[in-house]
Amino acid sequence: MKDTEKALNCPACGKEMKKVWLDEKGFFVDICTDGCGGVWLDNRELEKIDESDENADRILQELGGKIFAQTDKTKERICPLCGVKLVKYIYSDEVEPVEIDVCYTCGGKFLDNNELKTIRSQYEEKEDKVDDALSTSRFKAKGLTGMVKIFQKMTNKSLSYLKY
Repeated sequence: MKDTEKALNCPACGKEMKKVWLDEKGFFVDICTDGCGGVWLDNRELEKIDESDENADRILQELGGKIFAQTDKTKERICPLCGVKLVKYIYSDEVEPVEIDVCYTCGGKFLDNNELKTIRSQYEEKEDKVDDALSTSRFKAKGLTGMVKIFQKMTNKSLSYLKY
């Protein structure tokens, strides 16, 4: 979804979020600087700042040194762009689970205060994340089993000769 210049209200606390332009990245990030410290990212923006080697200084600067209001993470949250209910999603679970709010309609993601820091601290580079995921036996088993099941449904054929 294309960046909007309209002011958004925070899905967690309802306060108006501040638009912060990330010049190097070429998009706006919406930050709840006067409320809970949450961050709204449009579709595919999180992937551009989720590792510690990617520049997110401007966001961290806006959030640094402030005390933010606590929010109820169990309360229903609504997408500030689409108006649909946000869904809880485990963004990164190989090191430390981080449950974020995602809009399945527009692809936007809402991170509560400090969740961006936690996500960024888990991996230095995208390759580290991929290596960790591939080395996890849980990932391998789920991936292969899932692909076999999809193939079986699509072709109505058994793949019992595969060892998975």
